[in-house]
Amino acid sequence: MLLLFIRERFAWIGFFIFTLIILNVLFSLDVGLNGVSIWYVNISLLISFILFLGYRYVIEVGKLKDFLGNMDSYLDDAHRNSLALSPFQEVYFRKMEDILFEKNMELNLAKVQLQEYSDELLAWVHEVKAPLTAINLMFEHIEDLQLRRKLENEWLRLHLLVDQQLHQTRLSSIEKDNYLNEIELKPIVYKEIRAMQAWCLEKGIGFEIAELTETVLTDGKWLAFIIRQILSNAIKYSPANSEITIFAEHDSTGATLLHIKDIGRGIPLEDLPRIFQKSYTGTAGRESSQSTGMGLYLASNVAHKIGIRINVQSKVGEGSLFTLRFPLQNEYAKLTGR
Repeated sequence: MLLLFIRERFAWIGFFIFTLIILNVLFSLDVGLNGVSIWYVNISLLISFILFLGYRYVIEVGKLKDFLGNMDSYLDDAHRNSLALSPFQEVYFRKMEDILFEKNMELNLAKVQLQEYSDELLAWVHEVKAPLTAINLMFEHIEDLQLRRKLENEWLRLHLLVDQQLHQTRLSSIEKDNYLNEIELKPIVYKEIRAMQAWCLEKGIGFEIAELTETVLTDGKWLAFIIRQILSNAIKYSPANSEITIFAEHDSTGATLLHIKDIGRGIPLEDLPRIFQKSYTGTAGRESSQSTGMGLYLASNVAHKIGIRINVQSKVGEGSLFTLRFPLQNEYAKLTGR
């Protein structure tokens, strides 16, 4: 703060030094001033100037700290008068206040527009889900099994994209849509696998699933979304006629770990730190027109907000292992403040 004050008053200090130089030159040239001690005058002026600067430093820094600590309360005229602003400072302050008011109005308008857009998008997604459900029911009337599986597979891709958009729109308000409960892992995992049955049948992908008797403290709906994104990635990048392994265990702290392992192409080492970034498709994603780069990004964001940690281990040519670590009850309490 002292250096900032010196920079602010650099013109004063420069003018004082200039005055001292002029005064010393006059003392040297004017023979009538030979009887006056030049050192006495210099020291007196220097001490007086330092005391004056110290006084102004205490006053101005005190006002600045008071202002920064109570900025909101000084926006009205009654409190601003207590600052004893100079005429120039008053002009600066009023201009800043006008700009702040204008920007707040623009921000509020943008928030309203964003909320309207979000509501419209949610309404559109729900409208789209209705015909998707109807189309899914119509598949039962298709006798050609091969055609039916192809249509079901394309329907699933469309359904996953719509579901992804739905959860992306809801992500900003996840705190309002977060319900903590004791959840069994087995029903959620099996439900998500059944939802992707058409895709798995087309590629000949099977699952090796442990008993999954564990119960975790989390939000069931958002957990299902996270598992859905990881499973879809595992199926997408797994070779035909392969298996995906799902099992659970406990770590040294007692936290539950859910593992989802595939034997697909794996993730290159240089891609691993970036797979959860928005729209990042990676080396494998660039080779596939189906990759949007949003699935793992959304899964990571949701997991962070409900206290789940996602860890990834992968090696090219050997597959990937995604691990979900569920928070303990005390960790979840710290996260939510409950």
